Amino acid sequence: MTLAAPVGTWAHRHLLDVEGLSREELERILDLAVEMREARPARAHRSLLENEIVGLAFYEASTRTRVSFELAARALGATVVDLGIAGSSVGKGESLVDTLRTLERTGVTTLVLRHGSSGAAHLAARTTGLRVINAGDGTHAHPTQALLDALTLREALGPLAGRLVAIVGDVAHSRVARSNIHALGTLGARVQVAGPPGWVSGFDAWPGVEVATTLEDALHGADAVMTLRIQLERGAGLVDHAAWRLDEERMGMAAPNAPILHPGPTNEGIEITADLANGPRSLIGRQVENGVPVRMAVLALLAGVA
Repeated sequence: MTLAAPVGTWAHRHLLDVEGLSREELERILDLAVEMREARPARAHRSLLENEIVGLAFYEASTRTRVSFELAARALGATVVDLGIAGSSVGKGESLVDTLRTLERTGVTTLVLRHGSSGAAHLAARTTGLRVINAGDGTHAHPTQALLDALTLREALGPLAGRLVAIVGDVAHSRVARSNIHALGTLGARVQVAGPPGWVSGFDAWPGVEVATTLEDALHGADAVMTLRIQLERGAGLVDHAAWRLDEERMGMAAPNAPILHPGPTNEGIEITADLANGPRSLIGRQVENGVPVRMAVLALLAGVA
């Protein structure tokens, strides 16, 4: 199987955020992800990146994102270099820029970077010749997570224009929430965030974003619900999380059969009950499954082979 003829040359060298991507560009990524996921035989795209070296530099712990990027790159035929931060010269005081320039000089062409500092991916794009994909930077952005969430929702609900998506929990410290707000809004969805005051502070000033002060208000009529974990590692304060926990009874306020998403890792019993996380409404597993084809699509587009 070969790829369909490109709609046009992909205009972006990097994927640092979804903010600034047009609706057509977002849809192109999602459509290509579906095409790659459904390709038969599975090795159909294995030569697309055969001359590329993809470097994985994860300065923060990750399971889903790191593994799916590695699988995506290998599925496209790329050589993958996984920089083990704990065993690298970072432990000797090497700076981020020096580390990335070393990767570039050794032949890496595309960098997948996760870092605890907001703006790290932008710094990498400015100071190296690498193609850079932001795999999460501080509280700023996580673009490929938003893309796979959008694909998961589109497949569950159909076109997202006019749909109400509630994002509940520690929104203020969540890079996933920020990227989802941009992506879902561009795709025409209505986005409502909800949480204690410290968790939604400032979002009332975001264009097109509605803020709910109670879980009940957030869930009322929602076509889909995304819940988030408490980001203690980013300074989130403890609250009465029981007041914001999703369970079957509370989900009864949402639209009938409204699906539930969670970017993971899931803390069952904290932001969501185990029964709900593993029940028929849950799309959490589907989100994980969509990670590989979405990241395949992004890698192929940035390399100019799709």
